[in-house]
Amino acid sequence: MELRGARILVTGPTSQVAKAVLRALAPGNRVYGLGRLRKPEERAALEAQGVEPIAADLSEDLPALPPVDYVLHFAVVKSGDFDRDLRANAEGSGRLVSRCRSARAFLHVSSGAVYEYAGHAPRAEDAPLGDNHRVIMPTYSLSKIAAEATVRFAAREFGVPTTIARLSVPYGDAGGWPWYHLMMMKAGVSIPVHRDAPNVYNPLHEDDYVAHLPKLLGLASVPATTLNWGGSEPASVEEWTAYLGELTGLVPKLEPTEKALGSLELDLTRMHEALGRTTVGWRDGIKRLVQARNPELLRI
Repeated sequence: MELRGARILVTGPTSQVAKAVLRALAPGNRVYGLGRLRKPEERAALEAQGVEPIAADLSEDLPALPPVDYVLHFAVVKSGDFDRDLRANAEGSGRLVSRCRSARAFLHVSSGAVYEYAGHAPRAEDAPLGDNHRVIMPTYSLSKIAAEATVRFAAREFGVPTTIARLSVPYGDAGGWPWYHLMMMKAGVSIPVHRDAPNVYNPLHEDDYVAHLPKLLGLASVPATTLNWGGSEPASVEEWTAYLGELTGLVPKLEPTEKALGSLELDLTRMHEALGRTTVGWRDGIKRLVQARNPELLRI
């Protein structure tokens, strides 16, 4: 599948992850960006990229939406209020599928945060689900699990081919978790890490997640297809903060604590079979991130 000349609806268009997607897709497609867009400058920035803004709140009723070929659903609400977050993330996702029931494919971007904590064992798609992120985001894991269930139901109910992708740690020129760690290092702030080290994830560079989009949409089915989505080269928080230190001369101050996210490595067997391996190694990707966002900090 090639995403050219298509009508594409992207939710959460001002988010870090969606920014790279819009840069890639807007030039060759008719792209709509659906978000709250409460600031005039957010709408103006989308229009400057050739994206048609649609102001809407997924926790409320949706306006009439234009017919589209594909939906890329990145939006997520993390207010900490269970009622609001379940309304936006679960009910809102189901409502979105129902409004876009003529779409050829619907990509629902979920999270590895849906898995129950299991130490250092990589989680496959059939691993137990649980309240993984409660320690820092009390509503996040449960509303993501609820959203997946609602989207699966809506895919069957309305016959919309759907892929549910459980995303690990996205990053790139627009930022991401490693960049937040860099900013903490610059400020001399301690970085909380779980005591059960190392804390391993699958950082996924924006080049790779943009390149995966056509194949993810091509996997869409009824019932929905579910797979893990991350970088082929695992890395720990300890490793990438140490590497940021090598690049910048800044010293990471890691603070072991129980009040931090634990290791959450994904088993990518299914992804590798369907999408292939990723191309950007985490060291190259993180160096590019620093070059793009804070070149003044680079020492090597």
